[in-house]
Amino acid sequence: MAGHSKWANIAAKKAKVDSRRGKVFSVLSKEITVAARTGGGDINFNIRLRSVVEKARFHNMPADNITRAIQKGTGEIPGIVYEEIVYEGYGPAGVGVIVECTTDNKNRSAGEVRAAFTKQNGNMAGAGAVSYNFVKRGQIIIAKEVIAEDKLMELTLEAGADDLLSFDTHYEILTSPHAYDTVAAALTKAKIQTIESQVAYLPNVSVPISAEDREKLNKLVEALEAVDDVQYVWHNAEE
Repeated sequence: MAGHSKWANIAAKKAKVDSRRGKVFSVLSKEITVAARTGGGDINFNIRLRSVVEKARFHNMPADNITRAIQKGTGEIPGIVYEEIVYEGYGPAGVGVIVECTTDNKNRSAGEVRAAFTKQNGNMAGAGAVSYNFVKRGQIIIAKEVIAEDKLMELTLEAGADDLLSFDTHYEILTSPHAYDTVAAALTKAKIQTIESQVAYLPNVSVPISAEDREKLNKLVEALEAVDDVQYVWHNAEE
């Protein structure tokens, strides 16, 4: 996912995901494996794993793929040991870009991310050069037809959410990173389907860009997302 999610972006993203399902399954598989390795393979006791599995089911990831990813994380079947790394850089018009990777080879991922930036006339930056313009927050998107606003607000605020934003077609729930798992678990327990659910890098300050630079930024994001080790790409271009 790139940028600060709005419904139109989510719809476009899902259409894009459907056209390259192999990539999104790879992203989700790695997330599941890491979650299972750090918190165990039982979704009833591992809230992070439960959230990722829910996301995988939303994207129609086969149950066998989910099970194998969990078993790789718990060591039941041999698997690669992944680590999570964040890279920072700049796109057109000085837009800040954060790239989240899950990799078994830091040198490979760094080289491929750098190459994607360079090919699209962007620049890699050092740690902290961009991230100070972002805040890490839990972000959950729910379609409006799923639940009434007052009921959702009561449920999420009791679970520890910071805010509930209402848009024309969807709700956006914001939490601290610490409270994200608890809020996500409360939604799962209430059987409320989410469209997107993750701990995201959301911009503190957005950068206005021209239509021409927007096209360049989109090409940069696509090039970064095409890298196998890249999980998510975030930017602070004005929506």
